[in-house]
Amino acid sequence: MKTPSFDAQGNASADIVVVGSGVVGAMIADQLAGQGHAVLVLEAGPRIDRGQAVENWRNMPFFNRVGSDFQGLFPQSPLAPAPLYFPKNDYVLTTGPSGGGFQQGYLRVVGGTTWHWAASCWRHLPVDLRMRSAYGVGRDWPISYDELEPFYCEAEDRMGVAGPNDPALQSPSERSRPYPMDMIPWGYGDRRFAEVVNAHGYRSVPIPQARNTQPWHGRPACCGNNNCQPICPISAMYNGIHHVTSAEGKGAKVLEQAVAYRLDTDENNRITAVHWYDAQRQSHQAMGRMFVLACNGIETPRLLLLAANERNPRGIANSSDQVGRNMMDHSGFHCTFLAREPIWTGRGPAQSSCLVGPRDGAFRSEYSANKIILNNITRVGPATTQALKLGLVGKALDDEIRRRTAYGVDLSISLEPLPDPSNRLTLSITRRDPLGLACPDIHYDVGDYVRKGAEASRRQLEHIGSLFDAVEFHITPDLNANNHIMGGTIMGANPRDSVVDGDCRAHDHPNLWLPGGGAMPSASVVNSTLTMVALGLKAAASIERELGRG
Repeated sequence: MKTPSFDAQGNASADIVVVGSGVVGAMIADQLAGQGHAVLVLEAGPRIDRGQAVENWRNMPFFNRVGSDFQGLFPQSPLAPAPLYFPKNDYVLTTGPSGGGFQQGYLRVVGGTTWHWAASCWRHLPVDLRMRSAYGVGRDWPISYDELEPFYCEAEDRMGVAGPNDPALQSPSERSRPYPMDMIPWGYGDRRFAEVVNAHGYRSVPIPQARNTQPWHGRPACCGNNNCQPICPISAMYNGIHHVTSAEGKGAKVLEQAVAYRLDTDENNRITAVHWYDAQRQSHQAMGRMFVLACNGIETPRLLLLAANERNPRGIANSSDQVGRNMMDHSGFHCTFLAREPIWTGRGPAQSSCLVGPRDGAFRSEYSANKIILNNITRVGPATTQALKLGLVGKALDDEIRRRTAYGVDLSISLEPLPDPSNRLTLSITRRDPLGLACPDIHYDVGDYVRKGAEASRRQLEHIGSLFDAVEFHITPDLNANNHIMGGTIMGANPRDSVVDGDCRAHDHPNLWLPGGGAMPSASVVNSTLTMVALGLKAAASIERELGRG
């Protein structure tokens, strides 16, 4: 077992320095520490205690619960803010025609944002990596689905993904191995909804999920708690913290509240050190042979821009001027209604079924694909809010809450963006974080491709509502963020119009990797986490090959 070394001033030396301990950084650290390398992980945020987070959720005010406050129960570092909305802070400023729909919610903590995710583990379709070739829009990846597919399999195994092993229920069905575990059993609501809509071509299928149907790598089987968002109380749902602790068991050192702010480069433009501030605002540096920035699709480009130096005046890895550009998220909206019959959502995981019929087709040359998730989070909170507005009290109030909970439907719609260089993260010239580092500004416009896709989706939703004789049918008018941050360090074969290559290795720096959502050249329309992890594992294999040469 090989570990990083530290001097009397707290400076460090390691084979690999990883900045960011979320699912991608943790997975890479675990892989490389397991190969006998000294790995140091720098995390800007604090450690989380699961039991305390669960108690915080149980005691959270009703307003925060019904408002989906998935961040407030997690402690924040006073020196490394994250974007908060209860109450809202101004750490990330979003502007532009769709700025209000790009307000991301992520955590800066050990283990990262998968502490409060839905655990959906979708793959891209093979055609999603060939958008320019197939549909004349967007960009092609410099790698193929077949090159990425083994890393998808590896990611599914490490995270413990339960998914359908019937090809008719898979999306996509191009797989070399079955899922590690069969699908999470559907509740009544998922089954009944699918019976109604599948007859009309919407194709409701099981969502592949990183939660267990059997004990897996030390985690228990899912017992059906319905508060996966914001916290799984028994650790049946995968979180990045699982690979943090695994990496530590193999010798990796994880430093919490270590805010990276500068990268040094030598005459060959190799990265030589990362500088960070500790919790006492003292600066230290970590030297290494290889460096990985896996901070997420906002914090990684922010750090690259902050670290501009004499050799790299526009920022590290930014000779193409593409760092911070091509920002993407699956903008979405919600559709709610009361069905003619009880649907009984709220049993089992937060999300288990999804309509993928509109996920692909020739229409993608003109407008966005979409996916429609049947949200399985209990409707008690919204039902209570609605019933109280009716002025009911006593038994009448209780009966109305029960009725609305049983009959209520909430559909979550996601749309597929295209990479656009004008959708850009820059550094604020006026706002600073508590360490004096420039905060991120983001200009965002979903574009007509997404707007046309939203209109097509609304027509589909109106039809679905008619199938259930819906009343109180409502589609939210504004687009919301889905926290699937992509594109800010975009991948490509040409160093003049991209930041990293097919291994997520920076074109400008031979010993720097930038894996994760920021590298993704196309978004597909499904949650990005599994693809992020697959890219991280592909990057780890590339780093291992490079270390073997040295």
